[in-house]
Amino acid sequence: MKEHEVVIVGGGPTGLMLAGELALARVDVAIVERRATQELAGARAGGLHSRTIEMLDQRGIAERFLAEGKAVQVARFGMTTLDISDFPTRHNYGLALWQAQIERILATWVAEIGVPIYRSREVTGFSQGESGVDVALSDGSSTRAQYLVGCDGGRSLIRKQAGIDFEGWDPSVSYLIAEADMTDDPPSGIRHGEKGVNAIGRLEDGKRVRVVLIEPHVVQGDENAPTLGDLREALIAVYGTDFGVHNVTWLSRFTDMARQAVSYRERRVLLAGDAAHVHSPTGGQGLNIGVQDAVNLGWKLAQVVRGTSPESLLDTYQAERHPIGARVLKSTLAQTALGRGDERTKALRESLADLLVLDEPRKRYAGMMSGLDIHYDFGDGHPLLGRRMPDLDVVTADGTRRVFTLLHHARPVLLNLGARGALDGDDFGPWADRVRFIDGGYAGAWDLPAIGAVAAPTAALIRPDGYVAWVQSSASDGANQSLHDALTKWFGSPLGD
Repeated sequence: MKEHEVVIVGGGPTGLMLAGELALARVDVAIVERRATQELAGARAGGLHSRTIEMLDQRGIAERFLAEGKAVQVARFGMTTLDISDFPTRHNYGLALWQAQIERILATWVAEIGVPIYRSREVTGFSQGESGVDVALSDGSSTRAQYLVGCDGGRSLIRKQAGIDFEGWDPSVSYLIAEADMTDDPPSGIRHGEKGVNAIGRLEDGKRVRVVLIEPHVVQGDENAPTLGDLREALIAVYGTDFGVHNVTWLSRFTDMARQAVSYRERRVLLAGDAAHVHSPTGGQGLNIGVQDAVNLGWKLAQVVRGTSPESLLDTYQAERHPIGARVLKSTLAQTALGRGDERTKALRESLADLLVLDEPRKRYAGMMSGLDIHYDFGDGHPLLGRRMPDLDVVTADGTRRVFTLLHHARPVLLNLGARGALDGDDFGPWADRVRFIDGGYAGAWDLPAIGAVAAPTAALIRPDGYVAWVQSSASDGANQSLHDALTKWFGSPLGD
């Protein structure tokens, strides 16, 4: 295996998305993946939230996913569906699509842009020095990279060998999830247990079943793979019978364990996705925030590798994404508690559901679950600062363009929405090779999800991940110096400095 500038360990959704981001930025990146093919056993994660779809749209690939999935309202808190159909986004819905399909589409995309995937290999160890990371592989070969990124799941070898603590809460409940045949006809639907929700449903073929079951005893570790005997015991504990379960083609275990890496970076080793945070799948957050981790990290790592930004830019990955991961952990802990079947919890669940039909609580929680409310702290200023840039129809010299189409190549955009020439070209000119400048106009209202109407800005600096790094509120702001500071902070010193 030859040397690469960045090696990603793990070819799941997070690793694939990160590889695509780096490749768009012309970084020599490769993935090491233990699976021989992209095939994935079982259903696993089953949906994309609105903000994740937006990020795929920012790269021009959202339609690939929309063509295979089903648009539905997937944002939920506890047992309550949170309707986002009135949110100001083109994607005011979620997408029902199994992880196997999501991975296949992403793998096709990264292959198109030239990312090699070294399959049937695992990383067995690494050592890092001042200039790079030496990586040992299970086939006896080795490679070297400037940076190594662990996207290798909750049991991440990369995190463990980097010595990064994984703090949080031990599991209070463990579940089995399986796909199998049953001799007897089981009841479909949800059944609340003392510790949470059990469910049985037919697969697409109408014959086989998928089950999610609370185990009678909490399994604390993951050393022992679940067995058919464990599945039968759990079925009997919940339903009084095992329904003659047989021909199990997929059987896995998950818990409500909630842990987060204390740091997402240890010198030249970084973490993303489940390697950085694990939690209950309640609410469907895991795959989504992993993909969003990748989009946040990709352009920053690319600039550091290319030498246009100092290594300190990587500190903003921790500063921005660690609080998002912590928020998801707390959210899933709360939702796990709400899923319990005792009468007191049922009363709490019903009371919360009454609150969540009210407009303000619904928008607040829906914004959180959909990812549309994310707000990075870039200091005081216009409400747009640190938030996602809306996908406006902007009138440019080349005709009307959607903002998201301007981000397809993962380059930052300085969008002037005021009078032509209102921004001094001498101020942003030194970054012309890194930042795309667009003169445009937009006469519509400005409305942000979960926030509401905001004053129209006259200019915005949009990072490659779609978040706004600088805003000019009016043509008389005199904000050129702050623009200079923002350009330097996010995209490196001006040429000649």
